[in-house]
Amino acid sequence: MRYLPLTETDRSAMLEKIGASDIDALFADVPAEALQKTPIAGLPLHASEMAVERHMKRLAAQNLSAADAPFFLGAGAYRHHVPATVDHIIQRGEFLTAYTPYQPEIAQGTLQVLFEFQTQVARMFGTDIANASMYDGSTACWEAIAMAGRITKKSRAVIGAIHPHYLATSQTMARFTGDTLVPVTPVLSADAGEDAVIAEIDETTSAVVVQYPDILGRIPDLQKIADAAHEKGALLITVVTEPVALGLLESPGSLGSDVVVGEGQSLGVGLNFGGPYLGLFGAREKYTRQMPGRLCGETVDADGKRGFVLTLSTREQHIRREKATSNICTNSGLCALAFSIHMTLLGGEGLGKLAAINHARAAHAAKRLGAIKGVELVNTGGFFNEFTLRLPGHDAREIAFRLTKRGILGGVSMGRLFPDHDEMGEGLLVCVTETVSDEDIGLFADALEEELA
Repeated sequence: MRYLPLTETDRSAMLEKIGASDIDALFADVPAEALQKTPIAGLPLHASEMAVERHMKRLAAQNLSAADAPFFLGAGAYRHHVPATVDHIIQRGEFLTAYTPYQPEIAQGTLQVLFEFQTQVARMFGTDIANASMYDGSTACWEAIAMAGRITKKSRAVIGAIHPHYLATSQTMARFTGDTLVPVTPVLSADAGEDAVIAEIDETTSAVVVQYPDILGRIPDLQKIADAAHEKGALLITVVTEPVALGLLESPGSLGSDVVVGEGQSLGVGLNFGGPYLGLFGAREKYTRQMPGRLCGETVDADGKRGFVLTLSTREQHIRREKATSNICTNSGLCALAFSIHMTLLGGEGLGKLAAINHARAAHAAKRLGAIKGVELVNTGGFFNEFTLRLPGHDAREIAFRLTKRGILGGVSMGRLFPDHDEMGEGLLVCVTETVSDEDIGLFADALEEELA
């Protein structure tokens, strides 16, 4: 892409066209307290390239990365082994793009990959259809809520024990749409809280949103919630932050979910310091035209040969903005390709085996950690590869911090995710994948026991 700088005349003409007095007028909606009015203290106004590189390397050296320590973090971002084949293929010239193609005649390979990606997601989720991916899991969650509102003509969504960041994203968007979100705060209990969620459903409810497994690692009864939601004319939206779990668990679609969304990072995509990630979105076929994002379809050309096209693309770039089903449905094309390659390498049987390994490792760790004096295992009713420990009388966030000083990334504090709920401060969410060894579990258990003594 060429760099084409604007002249002052260009800028003035653009501002005059849109009716803005100056550049600052474009930021009028940003709260004044959020604007940086002076240079950042301690940051030099300029430095040489070499000096900046040295400084950044010194800062980076302070990090404790996933590859350098026993790693038990999860909560929506998971460390799995990504086969070298994935990186090898996505770096091929015909694939190395982060975006969806708009000229099908020169992008048949990419379109076919997206078509196959949709098939894999739909089969995994148990839905009739899936789109060509979205920005990430949290924005996909909001898009599902907005979609439910369009379908039911209602604007009240009941939110179960989903990741607080997904809830926060949805709350941000709901400010501008008038939707009412009713969160049901989870408690540190083996009970997945289905009854508390069902109690909030009424005739004005557009959707019920639950996570599977939930933020504490519990596995809710989706069919029970689906029946209650459908009785009141609401949709069930299921959020899956760890798709590897679906190698063992029944698919949400088969349990009554109308829309299934999630984060695809754990297959083919590394942790990447928080992104880019990959939003997954599936739904029942009757809701196809209300689904955000894009759908790749199979067709035949003028010569009768098989081909692929963008079949539906109801976003603001293609139709009138007010008619768009989404304004934040960016397709993470390269991440979708990585997901699809990893899924193809695994196959259905391989995904099941990977899931079984994850669960077995997690069950071993839960037994070892739960036996420590002063530790209570919350998930007595079952879990996949994440479970929550209660540390009575201790701030789990402080314990997790002290574990990092020992070179162990020992879980995510519930107090960090739920700072306004004191009881959650004793909870420590632990994730165990196939990358965790027996030695890692032993080091974690010994360190935790010493910290609690």
